[in-house]
Amino acid sequence: MARFRRRTCIILVLFILFICSIMMALKTLRPERAGFGDPFGLGLLPDFQQRTTHLRNKFNVQSGAKEESFTHAKNVHPLTMNLKKTTVSVRKLEEHLPSPNYNFHVFYYSWYGTPQFDGKYIHWNHPLLTHWDPKIASDYPKGRHSPPEDIGSSFYPELGPYSSKDPSVIEEHMKQMSSASIGVLALSWYPPGMGDENGEPVDALVPTILDIAHKYKLKVTFHIEPYKDRDDRSMYSNIKYIIDKYGAHPAFYRHKVSTGRTLPMFYVYDSYITIPEMWANLLTVSGSQSIRNTPYDSLFIALLVEEKHKHEIHRSGFDGIYTYFATNGFSYGSSHHNWPSLKAFCDTKNLLFIPSVGPGYVDTSIRPWNSHNTRNRVNGKYYETAFSAALLVRPEIISITSFNEWHEGTQIEKAIPKRTGKTIYLDYQPHKPNIYLELTRKWSEKYSKEKEQWLT
Repeated sequence: MARFRRRTCIILVLFILFICSIMMALKTLRPERAGFGDPFGLGLLPDFQQRTTHLRNKFNVQSGAKEESFTHAKNVHPLTMNLKKTTVSVRKLEEHLPSPNYNFHVFYYSWYGTPQFDGKYIHWNHPLLTHWDPKIASDYPKGRHSPPEDIGSSFYPELGPYSSKDPSVIEEHMKQMSSASIGVLALSWYPPGMGDENGEPVDALVPTILDIAHKYKLKVTFHIEPYKDRDDRSMYSNIKYIIDKYGAHPAFYRHKVSTGRTLPMFYVYDSYITIPEMWANLLTVSGSQSIRNTPYDSLFIALLVEEKHKHEIHRSGFDGIYTYFATNGFSYGSSHHNWPSLKAFCDTKNLLFIPSVGPGYVDTSIRPWNSHNTRNRVNGKYYETAFSAALLVRPEIISITSFNEWHEGTQIEKAIPKRTGKTIYLDYQPHKPNIYLELTRKWSEKYSKEKEQWLT
């Protein structure tokens, strides 16, 4: 029995020695750089090798100061690297953004909506407007657009049908304006609780627009739309509201006049539908509702469509004229060849003349019967011709129609090629989606250089 136990012990000892020798042999086969816990052998599997290589690069302890420094540089946490890249890219963006030109104003619309932000599509589903002549109207389709594939525009935005409430959209818009060297956006505005007939109230968006505009060194002025019952009394009340609520914001636009004062500026759309006598109540010193020489005194810019409007505008007490429409030849005011005489008239009456330039015009997506007023973009030449005509009259301010009036095809916002089952949208090809932003920047710089010569 004792002999059996001795034999068993010897066999057990030999077995343990055998196992130890095997382990020592295996150890000599492990890669020199293998750290504790490396899954030796599994690296032969391609997928696993790829993952373990990443882990090895990230976690291995390296010997030597030089190798340790190199490894640290390679193995910075990806998030840290991304943050650094983002910071650098923002700095580069700021470095590449041109200085804002506060004499370049662009008309901006915040009336668009989507189901995600607004519960439904707004304005992208614009109805097809019926011609006032029943005989002509009968020849054209009726109904409304059905986004997102079918929208109320002949072009398709790079951002897709967006909501004006989306902060990321506002941010992108301000970035695009800034890249174009635009300094001021003229925000389409209705009083609180009011909107256009196809939209909804937008005043609640103003604080966000001001905040993001300020981030990009942009200023905001207001484009007063023809809201219901707009008259001298309601205008006084609404100007007071705007200045009281938004006037202290650093992005609120003020224009320096020849006397040295800096005053708010308001564009007044369709001003001609209100009689001059009513405007005079508000805009002349002797008017019964006079805003002059009050804390709310401002510069009021009237829309001129017909030639006779210039005399009415002067009689009304307005401070200037703008032409808005991006359709050369459509109206007296929008016709480039009339700008020299309009500028001369304004000079004699001490009025600002603000010509409105645009990249083109096409509104047949909402007015299918209006093709005769289409103005082809001609790959940017139409836009440059308008700028050239504007610079000839040496205006103090140039307005741009528009940043994003997609229904009338006057936008300079980025657009992309788009084809659906029924529609082939227009686009900016052969140029890039930002071509009209680049052209705006080009002419902003040209304007600034020429203005220096005008003043010498």
